Amino acid sequence: KQSLSKEGWHFATQSDTEVVVAAYAAWGTACLSRFDGMFALAIWDEQEQVLFAARDTFGEKPLFFFRDADTFCFASEMKALWSLGISRDVNRALLYNFISIGYTGNPSDPMETFYRDIHKLPAASFLSYAFRTDQLVLETYRQQQYPEVKEPENEEAVIEQFRTLLIQSVKRRLRSDVSIGTSLSGGLDSSSIVALCAQEQGTRYSHKAFTAVFPGFEKNEQPYAEAVARRFGLEQHQVAVETGDIPSLMERVMYYQEEPFSSGSVLAQFRVYEEARKAGVKVLLDGQGADETLAGYTQYYRWYWRELFRNKSLQASGERAAIQQMGLKLSFGWSQKAAALFPDFAMSLQQSRKSKQSYRNSDLNRDFAFENKRNLYYTLPAIPDLNGVLYYQTYVNGLEELLRLADRNSMASATEVRLPFLSYELVDFVFSLPSRYKIRKGWTKWLLRKAMENDLPEAIVWRKDKVGFEPPQRVWMQDTHVQEAIREGKRKLVDEGVLDASVLSKKIQPHTAYAAENREWRYWSAAYLFT
Repeated sequence: KQSLSKEGWHFATQSDTEVVVAAYAAWGTACLSRFDGMFALAIWDEQEQVLFAARDTFGEKPLFFFRDADTFCFASEMKALWSLGISRDVNRALLYNFISIGYTGNPSDPMETFYRDIHKLPAASFLSYAFRTDQLVLETYRQQQYPEVKEPENEEAVIEQFRTLLIQSVKRRLRSDVSIGTSLSGGLDSSSIVALCAQEQGTRYSHKAFTAVFPGFEKNEQPYAEAVARRFGLEQHQVAVETGDIPSLMERVMYYQEEPFSSGSVLAQFRVYEEARKAGVKVLLDGQGADETLAGYTQYYRWYWRELFRNKSLQASGERAAIQQMGLKLSFGWSQKAAALFPDFAMSLQQSRKSKQSYRNSDLNRDFAFENKRNLYYTLPAIPDLNGVLYYQTYVNGLEELLRLADRNSMASATEVRLPFLSYELVDFVFSLPSRYKIRKGWTKWLLRKAMENDLPEAIVWRKDKVGFEPPQRVWMQDTHVQEAIREGKRKLVDEGVLDASVLSKKIQPHTAYAAENREWRYWSAAYLFT
């Protein structure tokens, strides 16, 4: 807005919408590279008879569209398109991938959805549709190329610059004319956001935090969240999910999500955002995005070790010894070393193995499996190092699914979720750094820990037992009402020729939210596609 004002533009309101339209008028499609944050927008150019529509850098906000010989229409929800009579014909290839490997998108075709006739505009992209000529142009406005890694001269300067960029991002996301609160899980990411919010004290910051709690569950992070809430004088709202509510809650969440999901954590997230709205908070700052850009999960260790092994520095780095001291047990045998030295061969082997495992799933209807066996979308990072896999998770396959879940869940309660870790300036900076700034001496997210070590309790910053946002899903799935709902979902998939009838006689196997073989929950969720 300031840049436009300097160029002579005058504004009659405080609305960001007015700024967006003026920016497009002044700079055309180049305006998009100046926007920081989340958006899905459309502008109708009456003079040129052209529709311009765009989506934010990481895909935080949705934009779906349909086109045939007579019609072009778009919306932020598929329900809007269905209301126009557009088909709900299920994309069985993507369904096969979801059931087999948990994919909710096609890494090779980011426009694909679970419905054959509905496409999504990819993240960091725009479309231009000319009505007079019936021409549709799709372009990417931020080329997500693998970043050039630079060797910093001063480590302290790196930490300070990261902190400065994160503070700037938080400050921008505290701008609001409605009440702002925070999600608080008790982990490093959300606690960091809380700490920086306390320092910035935006005029609309409510000091309210919302936490999902699971009493009696071994992975309940309630004590950590309470410690942070006390430290910063927050009004903490604790949200519990009762097992008896799961079937009806699943119905509600699937209505808003429209596409399936693999984990019960989505239900707990829905309830957190619902509680925020009830408490009068219309905007929440959340910590999503840090794990994917800064290497927050133990699965990233082996990628880093492969990188070090390939560079003949694994032993000298002390990385494997460091995680053993932390009590973690991860092997790094001959297969990992071979994958490090021959990544293309290892990738081909892994893809072949996944393909065979998926096709041989005895639960699948044989015709359904045969029709789709060549449609497996399983891919691995193109660059076989730590930065490569983080880039893959952030821009290709992984993060966008989490953003979709959060967006639909929050908007169901008319609550806006803002993500400070997904400032493009911050993410670009993180990707320009060598891998050792993400993992060091066994510590994941090392850079964030160093940047926040003076702001948070040591038990939060240097906590060893990383826990994802995980509910007691195994307990939920032992409930008779939940099991009956799962059985009903499986019956529907049998009727649709997706599953073999033999699954109906098999005992339901409860599993944790992030178990590798969490088929039962996938079946239940996938069945809603045929509602």
